[in-house]
Amino acid sequence: MAKFRKKKSGGQQAINTSSLPDIVFMLLFFFMVSTTMKEVDLMVNIAPAQATELSKLEKKELVTFIYVGVPTGKYRSLYGSEPRIQLNDQFATVDDIQSYIAQARDAMKESDQPKMTTSIKADKDCPMGVITEIKQALRKAAALKINYSASEKAEVK
Repeated sequence: MAKFRKKKSGGQQAINTSSLPDIVFMLLFFFMVSTTMKEVDLMVNIAPAQATELSKLEKKELVTFIYVGVPTGKYRSLYGSEPRIQLNDQFATVDDIQSYIAQARDAMKESDQPKMTTSIKADKDCPMGVITEIKQALRKAAALKINYSASEKAEVK
């Protein structure tokens, strides 16, 4: 008579990984589509001034940017070659700065509002009169923390 033996389990079976590349590429595609790299499209040319004493801003989410410069090529025919102010993705006047600052302040948490910094990214050839008008408008909007963006000056040997 034949004896029947029970099969011993040979350990755990391997996990099927044939669909793993599909899942990885699907996640990669999702993050590539949903991530934004740049918040604002510059419509003005900015060649920042050079400085020797620079410091980095710690919290970028507390910074509101004002761009000042000559309009780029495709906007020059509409707006001319005089320096213009850009707030977010549109050209603006000095009178629009107060409402822009108020909107930016309202979008922040109440605890972060006093820490809000306004950064002026201006072209190095921009007339100081435009910068002074912007500073006056920022004073009226009670935005007293102002930062001027610059690039690091290369040392001459």
